[in-house]
Amino acid sequence: MSTERRAPLDRKRVADTALKLLNEVGLEGLTLRAIAKELDVKAPALYWHFKDKQALLDEMATEMYRRMVDSVPTADDATWQERLLRANRGLRAALLSYRDGAKVFSGSRFTGTLHAVEMERTLRLFTEAGFTLAQAVRATSTAYSYTIGFVTEEQGVQPLPGERREGFDVEERARRMADFPLSAKAGAEIFGDYERHFEEGLELVIAGIEARYGIG
Repeated sequence: MSTERRAPLDRKRVADTALKLLNEVGLEGLTLRAIAKELDVKAPALYWHFKDKQALLDEMATEMYRRMVDSVPTADDATWQERLLRANRGLRAALLSYRDGAKVFSGSRFTGTLHAVEMERTLRLFTEAGFTLAQAVRATSTAYSYTIGFVTEEQGVQPLPGERREGFDVEERARRMADFPLSAKAGAEIFGDYERHFEEGLELVIAGIEARYGIG
């Protein structure tokens, strides 16, 4: 008889399993029943730890954040612009590591207060640079929303790096829209070179913050 013992079923083990399964089935296919099957337990066992799917998504987003923080060395950014660039580049990279990563992250509520460590450092940097607290919140949340929205659209075309959904062939799109030459040509800008487009868009956000608040 085997004496191998399984790891105890706790919140972290469930979230880890859910994130692993997410890359296989996507958010729509991620059910408590499927997670329970992967863990070799009955679905009701999960309700001891999560009252519903949203509570699980909150923990998954928190675990994604933990992994992101662990993988990115802490840096003492000299300027608020550098902080926005580093933070949002790191966020995009983290979200792209998971199928539907942006959808999981968006609207979820972090469990615990780990995220407050970086938030406090960021808000302190901004207020010391001359922003009011309200302006600092607006600037950072606007950049965050840009990144979440960008990656949501990016993953709608490329669910995972190197994977592309059917229906997003730029050349075929251009042929279908031949009567609308500018719109046809725009396809290459909309659905290609996401790295460059993200960086350019983030620079636009930062330039807008500088112009709006007069803080360079």
